Amino acid sequence: MHSSELDSIDWNILSALQENARIANVDLAEKVHLSPSPCLARVRALEEGGFISGHVTLLNAQAVGLGVSVFVQVRLEKQIEASLNAFEKAIAARPEVMECYLMTGSSDYLLRVVVSDLQEFQRFVTDLSKIPGVGNIQSSVALKQVKYKTALPLPIEAPQRRLRKRRR
Repeated sequence: MHSSELDSIDWNILSALQENARIANVDLAEKVHLSPSPCLARVRALEEGGFISGHVTLLNAQAVGLGVSVFVQVRLEKQIEASLNAFEKAIAARPEVMECYLMTGSSDYLLRVVVSDLQEFQRFVTDLSKIPGVGNIQSSVALKQVKYKTALPLPIEAPQRRLRKRRR
């Protein structure tokens, strides 16, 4: 299933589930103006189609003692496949790395790391520097989180309808 095949009800289901993954099917069905059985069938189809990849509980990092958030730029000595694979494998094993992106520009990777304090971050950087092929590490400590969201900006209605409206 491709996103162009979704209708406005599907988009509304996805939006509602992003807001509250624990919403009861009966409540979800009411919210999107369906009866419960077809609503559940659509949710299952969205899961099977890969539009829903999981359900999580978001924790408050401060409350669980992980109040330091750091953005780390890593440049490898050589951008060869073996180095990229070795780095990605090592990073996948680090629980404090929340996100890792292969980048264009002056750095090869951008990481978002959460730790309890700067001493823990220092240990992380020391370990990071030991990964074969790592050439340069630059980090920026986040002073304050201004905006954080996990919900994607979904269209309110099916994309085909939006295109038709624009053409008018």
